[in-house]
Amino acid sequence: MSMIYNPNIIGNESMVGSPIISKKRKHDGRSAGPIIQYEFKSLRPKKQTKELVKVLLPERKKVLGVKLNYRFSIKDRCVVCGVHHIWEVSDELRPPIPLSHTTKGRPLRGTYCPKHSSFFKQLETLEQQMIAEKHGLEFKRYIPRAKVPQMIKRGPLVQLTEADIISLTSKGWKIQPPQADVVGPAEKLQILLLDLKGKLGQIDEILGVE
Repeated sequence: MSMIYNPNIIGNESMVGSPIISKKRKHDGRSAGPIIQYEFKSLRPKKQTKELVKVLLPERKKVLGVKLNYRFSIKDRCVVCGVHHIWEVSDELRPPIPLSHTTKGRPLRGTYCPKHSSFFKQLETLEQQMIAEKHGLEFKRYIPRAKVPQMIKRGPLVQLTEADIISLTSKGWKIQPPQADVVGPAEKLQILLLDLKGKLGQIDEILGVE
């Protein structure tokens, strides 16, 4: 899903004098804006986690300095900055239901905007990293990697294994050595045997033999 940042949206940091975001919050992590990477003030993962938990706390209503209910506990509104955003089910950045104390508490009716959803993903990664280090595991080993086909991994093909030749000839390919190569009787016999195995595989496919 492609998300376009609308500068006129409610709760945007560029809205001068906005009643939703106070002047104190104009340029901190709790203000609305495009998707960015959160810049930590601390270097320790435990303190970084506390920073993100504080940033993602839902905005509270205040009357005479007393915190009352949650300000943006409304459907399709970011509980932190108040930005209206509707998530698609297939969006990878789609956040879970926000909780009243970020990682615990009661569920709220709102959501996170794309910016604060990316912060929540950072928080989840940090927590998983801390759990891995606590148990003496290397966190990078558990990050999913894209699967690369075996033939691409080993680079350009200059030699074919027995399995490669059987697989290709069974699909109808004809494998011949380069003309410049001098092939002896033993090599020719091996090529013919492999070709025969490939032809037998072709017959099995036609007959539907597994």
